[in-house]
Amino acid sequence: MIVLKSLKEIQRMKVACSIVAEVLRVVVESVSVGVTTIELNSIAEKEVSKRKAKPAFRGYSGYPASLCCSLNNQVVHGIPDSRPLQNGDILSLDFGAYYDGFYGDAAVTVPIGKVSGVALKLIAATEKSLQLAVEAALVQNRLSDISSTVQAYIESNGFSVVRDFVGHGIGRNLHESPQIPNYGIPDTGPKLRAGMVLAIEPMVNEKSHEVKVLSDGWTAVTLDGGLSAHFEHTVAITDNGPEILTLV
Repeated sequence: MIVLKSLKEIQRMKVACSIVAEVLRVVVESVSVGVTTIELNSIAEKEVSKRKAKPAFRGYSGYPASLCCSLNNQVVHGIPDSRPLQNGDILSLDFGAYYDGFYGDAAVTVPIGKVSGVALKLIAATEKSLQLAVEAALVQNRLSDISSTVQAYIESNGFSVVRDFVGHGIGRNLHESPQIPNYGIPDTGPKLRAGMVLAIEPMVNEKSHEVKVLSDGWTAVTLDGGLSAHFEHTVAITDNGPEILTLV
């Protein structure tokens, strides 16, 4: 069942989402060659605690950290470790927070030092596909209009959308209905309604869309070793158009 949020509930969600955005901004500013993702995880935990919120991911279904750190060919759910970041890496950072009864969720992919042209193009295309997906989150559209918008743009740029992981509704629970694939046929699926709040998150691979999960039970990687990028915003659908809640 898709839960519609009242205007008051969306205002409360804005606070949780602003915390997510602020924490991610601080973490991104801390990214540099030589820093470890364990250090970035610690920064995220300190920042969310300063704001009297709780990290959404730590302990969620057993996930051992607060910040998902997915490096290079890692797609999502990478676990922070002690490997120093290197020049040429790309790093996806996914963070969620819980505050005043509601969740927020967002992700960004950042280049480390000087990266390849392909990596820059992949990051830019993934971020742009999120922007286009948000623009498609209109009351008169259907859910698949978001999904198909991502797929069309990404494939026109020569990349592929991940099919094993999807976006989701969000609110009093971190994951709610509906699921939001990043591929699909336009004008199908549930109609978008004011009060829906969606975590829209394109996950895009340099080569094939195929992925596998490593033996840690969490880290998803590209099957062919190609790079992967990930961007996400929590978005409220309103009668006046989509509103991104995870903007600083």
